[in-house]
Amino acid sequence: MKAGAVVEEGFIYEEEIQLTVLKTSLFFTGDGFTVYDPKGTLVFRVDSYEPDARDKGELILMDASGRCLLTVRRKRPSLHQRWEGFLGEGIDGKKPIFSVKRSSIIGRSGVTVEMYNNPGEDYQIEGSFSHRCCTIFNAAKESVAEIRRKVDASTHVMLGKDVFTLCLKPGFDGAFAMGLVLVLDQISDDYEDDGLQVDPAANDLSL
Repeated sequence: MKAGAVVEEGFIYEEEIQLTVLKTSLFFTGDGFTVYDPKGTLVFRVDSYEPDARDKGELILMDASGRCLLTVRRKRPSLHQRWEGFLGEGIDGKKPIFSVKRSSIIGRSGVTVEMYNNPGEDYQIEGSFSHRCCTIFNAAKESVAEIRRKVDASTHVMLGKDVFTLCLKPGFDGAFAMGLVLVLDQISDDYEDDGLQVDPAANDLSL
């Protein structure tokens, strides 16, 4: 397997690339995502329109053809809001390949990603996903991916929070990055549900 591959090596890019992520809703029963490359080609999609999808705390990342790449599931009970990632569809009989949890519960907090198959290669996510302004750092504190508000290229107007950019550095698994986005979206919702303060420094684009 190619170096840097966590979910699938086919989604590792040799050059920095900006993917456009659209968060969608239908009939108020759930959220979904579609992800496009700079040419407008569909790369990933997430359909969670089933009424009980959110209650199950389980989301599935698919490629453009609908092939299941990754399942993320909330671990219960979990004091720090821990989520785990499993290759393919479902979790039955499988061991998780990574876990994601909030580093702290109250105040300014980051998110820690623990890699089960590669100890020592953990990641830290800093910033605020709810503001669409955060960065994923590797163990060497190097930025490997960034989430930013998207600006319309023709009007230079910042678009709404349901459309944002996922910038991938060379060698970072795009499917893994999108799996982290799914978890961040759920954790972000819980921040708001719990009435917790979001990071006040999140609007600083120098993060």
